[in-house]
Amino acid sequence: MPFEIAIVDDDKKIVDLIGIYLTNEGFNVHKAYDGNEALSFVKNDSVDLLILDVMMPGRDGLEVCREIRKKSTVPILMLSAKVEDIDKIHGLMTGADDYMVKPFNPLELTARVKALLRRATILNRQHMKADSIFIDSLEINKATHTAKIGEMQVKLTSLEFAILYLLASNRGRVFSTEDIFENVWQEDGFGAAKTVMVHISNLREKLSEATGNRSIIQTVWGVGYKIE
Repeated sequence: MPFEIAIVDDDKKIVDLIGIYLTNEGFNVHKAYDGNEALSFVKNDSVDLLILDVMMPGRDGLEVCREIRKKSTVPILMLSAKVEDIDKIHGLMTGADDYMVKPFNPLELTARVKALLRRATILNRQHMKADSIFIDSLEINKATHTAKIGEMQVKLTSLEFAILYLLASNRGRVFSTEDIFENVWQEDGFGAAKTVMVHISNLREKLSEATGNRSIIQTVWGVGYKIE
């Protein structure tokens, strides 16, 4: 069954261009032009991945992404005309899985869509040899792809869960940002430090809210991150 991809951008030419490339790759494409339509796709659980523009009238992409992350871990590829690092970091901080700057190469965008879907599929299908990993009251279950404190589920994106599981299943080992990127994204980690740091920051924030501000992921300054 082909994957369902939603493209949301107020520029119809961009939506049509992306749609042509993704359709040629065998994806089912859904087109939308504002934030409310993007939210309806997720509400109806009708898409496997969302391509979301930042600058849209009404609800912009950042607001929409934050809203989606309250209830869904659907992969989100964010598009923006803003080129500064802080803009990319802001986009990732809201919960996006990847970020591309306009103008972009449609072939690269297609490759990134495939990579995001591949990672999401692998994470959903993998099973743990043991049922769960426990860190005090935190339970991390790879088979069900959940992290829970007691009966309360910590809502993580697929990439946040993958980072948490990587560190938790190798307790005491320090992973550099390059190590984390290569293990989770399964790509060369050179130059990926900021991307990893943003995802670690998001993950820490969610875990601290659930655990009462206890720091589970530790920073080893100048080296990387670990869980004891």
